[in-house]
Amino acid sequence: MSVSTEPIQLPPPAEPSKRRPLPRGLRRPGTIVACGWLVLVVLASATARWWAPFPADHQDLGHGLGGPSARHLLGTDELGRDIFSRVVTGGWISIGPALLAVVVAFGIAVPMALLAAEHGRRVEWGCSRVAELLLALPTTVILLAFVGSVGVHVWLIMAVLGLLLAAPVYRIVLALAQSLRTRLYVDAAKANGVGSFQVNLRHVLPGLATTIAVQAAQLFALGILIQAGLAFMGYGPAVPTPSWGGLIGDAQQHVYDDPWMMVPTGVVLALTVIAANQIADSLAGERERTVPARRPARGPGRVLPAAAPHSAEQTSDALLEVRDLHVGVDDGHELVTGVSVRIRPGTVLGLVGESGCGKTMTARSLLRLLPDGVNVTQGSIHFDGRDLVGLTEKELQAVRGREIALISQEPMVALDPMFSIGYQLTRPISRFRGVGRAQARRTALDLLSQVGIVDPRRVLRSHPHELSGGMAQRVCIALALTGSPKLLIADEPTTALDVTVQAEILSLLRSLVRTSGLSVVLVSHDLGVVADLCDDVAVMYAGQVVESGTVTEVLDDAAHPYTGALLSANPHIPQGEAVPNRLPSIQGTVPAPKDWPNGCRFAKRCALVTARCHEPIEAAPAHGGGTVRCIHPLSTATAAASEPGATR
Repeated sequence: MSVSTEPIQLPPPAEPSKRRPLPRGLRRPGTIVACGWLVLVVLASATARWWAPFPADHQDLGHGLGGPSARHLLGTDELGRDIFSRVVTGGWISIGPALLAVVVAFGIAVPMALLAAEHGRRVEWGCSRVAELLLALPTTVILLAFVGSVGVHVWLIMAVLGLLLAAPVYRIVLALAQSLRTRLYVDAAKANGVGSFQVNLRHVLPGLATTIAVQAAQLFALGILIQAGLAFMGYGPAVPTPSWGGLIGDAQQHVYDDPWMMVPTGVVLALTVIAANQIADSLAGERERTVPARRPARGPGRVLPAAAPHSAEQTSDALLEVRDLHVGVDDGHELVTGVSVRIRPGTVLGLVGESGCGKTMTARSLLRLLPDGVNVTQGSIHFDGRDLVGLTEKELQAVRGREIALISQEPMVALDPMFSIGYQLTRPISRFRGVGRAQARRTALDLLSQVGIVDPRRVLRSHPHELSGGMAQRVCIALALTGSPKLLIADEPTTALDVTVQAEILSLLRSLVRTSGLSVVLVSHDLGVVADLCDDVAVMYAGQVVESGTVTEVLDDAAHPYTGALLSANPHIPQGEAVPNRLPSIQGTVPAPKDWPNGCRFAKRCALVTARCHEPIEAAPAHGGGTVRCIHPLSTATAAASEPGATR
């Protein structure tokens, strides 16, 4: 069946509004009233000296402890001072220090959390120990001790409070920052050569914004209460400067002879705290609706050890040559062992195998985008005359995106939901090509047209959630082309797409290879896709390449029982062949790395297994320039692929 790739003409979309509305939570009537109340209190306090009926320290001893009247709207205290004027004037000294505590807490906690999430276990261990020390300190005792040694300085006291509150804020922000750094769009940004600071600034920090806002609103309310409590105990502003806590303390002395004194200040304080909590609740509800789906945890890539000293130089006609690649985890288990492949300019290499065979781990090791705790432990990755294994993270930024780019298998997760497609395309174009915003936008439109987007201007204005899966994958391909790379790593680029869109994406990749001379490493489960698109193929099983060669040689004359079993399990039955009662499948499952045997790793599932198969087996030449990791004669191995004992 042929699939047409002609663009479909669509009606022009309506021009979207350039004004972005406020989040739904902040448009609720209760939240609007809460925000209005806080703004009113701050403005009224800041301008009280010009409009308040009386100065805050004005005394009228003849009218002490007076109730509300036309002259004194909220009554007077024991010295005849106007309560309304004092409540309004004391608003800023009650709110301002609480804001300072919030700024100090987040100013310390957020950078610590970002550094810990970025640099891994060692930095996280140090930052977490500091946070635990702060958490162990009794807040009230520390504040009172500070007052005793330094004196009553409200702003300094609240700054110390902010330092103590930084510890719980750090714990919350760290957990979310670590989660955000495992998102595919962060890996995609790193693959495009974005540095760690820019990754934090553009992708991690915006994802933390709602959580920071929620926690800040809650800590602001807590700071107001703590400052009022200190002022109530006499550790507030010096007399005669009013504060809400001090006014409540004064009213407490007359709770029996004039209980009204407690009401005005208590109501204002309660309403302010309730308003802050209302804003926090609204932001929290908004966060629950907007947090994108998570993918399985994958940590940031780490600095890898230098290549083994015995690594040979790159073959002259190969763009990329991987030799004896070993990838392992910190606990000693290896995930990939002895992988050797080479890619010539303008060709496509397919990595094929079941899930758990190490295909994606091998592909991502080329860009050093490995999970936290996973490293290249041996071997070399020669690319265009350089060994990538020995490069530092900063040196790799000159390679990622510019010379080697990545297309992930989940396009909707590889794009950052916080930003428009235009922003995500034009920023790397400006960085890679050194052009201005206008030229970057024109280049982005050209790239979207090149990958088959019908209406590139509309897509450029859109956000990822407004695109279909096929369009999102096309955008990801355009994003990978922003740096004009020589090598493209396509990690199962059609897995999440329907059959029609798969054909279009494969046709697009084939066209890019043909017209631009691009080389591609294609990770796939589908032998049909490999046969259609690839020039060479490497069949992987349990972290090893068990067979490699040209696509024609390997698929037409499989030399390893595993390759033959994969071909026999193909659901596409040739014309004229009887349909079997049951589709053949390979017995058992791929063993976990900790269960790998010393000999052939396919032995437990192979019909040709002998005693020699339990001894170490080296790769032998096959298919001209390819290899096969099997001790049986090629003809016997090929015939065994179709034996009943090889399937169940």
